[in-house]
Amino acid sequence: MKRTLTLAATGTVVGESYSCALPGQPGNAAAPDGTPIVITVTQSDFASLPVQPLPAHAGPPDGWLPVNMDLVLYAETAEQTLPTTLLGIPVEVRAIPSQYTWDLGDGTTITTDRPGRPFPALDVTHTYRYEGWYDITLTTTFRGQFSVNGGPWQDIDGTIDIASPPVEIFSKSLESRLVNPDIPVDESADPWIPPRTPDTEGPQDPDARRKG
Repeated sequence: MKRTLTLAATGTVVGESYSCALPGQPGNAAAPDGTPIVITVTQSDFASLPVQPLPAHAGPPDGWLPVNMDLVLYAETAEQTLPTTLLGIPVEVRAIPSQYTWDLGDGTTITTDRPGRPFPALDVTHTYRYEGWYDITLTTTFRGQFSVNGGPWQDIDGTIDIASPPVEIFSKSLESRLVNPDIPVDESADPWIPPRTPDTEGPQDPDARRKG
């Protein structure tokens, strides 16, 4: 027989069951009385681990782009392996990015299984219709696997969502204007990117929708 323990990340037993097991099977451990133990990592255990947010990028890198121009979105994606110990037994958990949801700040969201790539690739893009400052937030969905005591990787039921720090972008309306060629343009009087204030926040797009 084996004893299966469902554990919190602190090592607290939150569930227990019994079934048949082979002594010495990879991933098994033994209690002090010699009873084989199989550890199960739950979705709540997975959520309690320090999975790091992915670096999110929204270009062009200067922090602004013209209205109606493609904004290129991409994430630096990689698996994360998190070692821990439960009841003195070494356990590794790995977090694998599986889905990416971009909130563009104007009411638009994009959900995709592609992390995107830097410009000139146009894997994941968005265009703003109005001038103003916007926050772009990436939320990455991770699926999980765990390995007990060097045993095989096993899937964790459920997923977790991790939000990255927002990226600020200014959408600029480019309008032509007549100027006196004999008078130099005063850039300080008309800054290219204005300070972020309540008056320069970008409005919501009434036609915004969920994509993906």
